[in-house]
Amino acid sequence: MSLRRPPPDGIAPHEYNSKKKRKVAEIYQALNSDPIDVAALRRMAISEGGLLTDEIRCKVWPKLLNVKTDDLPPAPGKELREDNEDYQQVLLDVRRSLRRFPPGMPDEQREGLQEELIDIILQVLQRNPQLHYYQGYHDIVVTFLLVVGERLATALVEKLSTHHLRDFMDPTMDNTKHILNYLMPIIDQVNPELHDFMQSAEVGTIFALSWLITWFGHVLADFRHVVRLYDFFLACHPLMPIYFAAVIVLYREQEVLDCECDMASVHHLLSQIPQDLPYETLISRAGDLFVQFPPSELARKAAQQRAERTAASTFKDFELASAQQRPDTVLRQRFRDRLRVEERTKSILTKPRTNRFVKLAVMGLTVALGAAALAVVKSALEWAPKFELQIFP
Repeated sequence: MSLRRPPPDGIAPHEYNSKKKRKVAEIYQALNSDPIDVAALRRMAISEGGLLTDEIRCKVWPKLLNVKTDDLPPAPGKELREDNEDYQQVLLDVRRSLRRFPPGMPDEQREGLQEELIDIILQVLQRNPQLHYYQGYHDIVVTFLLVVGERLATALVEKLSTHHLRDFMDPTMDNTKHILNYLMPIIDQVNPELHDFMQSAEVGTIFALSWLITWFGHVLADFRHVVRLYDFFLACHPLMPIYFAAVIVLYREQEVLDCECDMASVHHLLSQIPQDLPYETLISRAGDLFVQFPPSELARKAAQQRAERTAASTFKDFELASAQQRPDTVLRQRFRDRLRVEERTKSILTKPRTNRFVKLAVMGLTVALGAAALAVVKSALEWAPKFELQIFP
């Protein structure tokens, strides 16, 4: 289902149209290359504006996940819902998902899509009995359904579920908690004062749970912003959503520090995500932080679970399958270029614990995704899929 959307905030229509035409041409050039230039597609998905249209997403998202569009799962039969232990919970969640569909959509059309949503979820679970449904999973699936349609969505969601989302689909939340534990070390590296305030408030990380396990689909009202983030996350390392969660908290630093230093106040503030975030800036900042503080470094700081138990353990599979596409290079090169241009950013890695102004020049390093995007791209290919909570608000 293709939804026509206006230009991103802050971009004049004529400027947007000019940039859009150039970018569309570059995307189709990458798609028509032999072999397809997946690294270039990742750069396009990460860079300003993402993949621009749902028509392009239908072509590029399968390439980012290495899904063959000529070998899609068969349409499900009526028996899919019979004696399925997840059916009732999925049905309840899907019935509650009205706000995830475009405003003004006719009831009959929405109800038909909800039935397709149920079938996609049940089919993926049936084909992969090692996966366990969690509340919030439908928020991710509905995004794919609205963009690419039922059959392609089934294939994309299946690949996503066995790779990027794999840790969320364990029988327990242990690995999900482990990933959430990366949040505070990132914040500490950038802004020790904010980190210490949050630690004193004992707010924990549960406020970011729905962000992480739905890729922000549950908490963002504007579908444009949701699909823009999906472009970014699909092109990057599976842990990029936790970096994006961190930059949201860092962006709201002053609001947090102005709060009463107690768990209830800080949790209430952070759990109410603003709808007018500067998404392109935050995407760029998340990429910069990923380069400066890669998962391997954070794992040492957040080591409460063995790193190989998380989705990180599948990253090498992706590398073997796509050795010719190295997304991380983009991000790292961009970061090095910026350091050469702005010598003052060399102080980024030294963090005095006393001042709030330690916001890493990373927070000012970002305008457009150039080299940092490439580093994320390289990283994405190191973990990409091998090509061959139960409590929720």
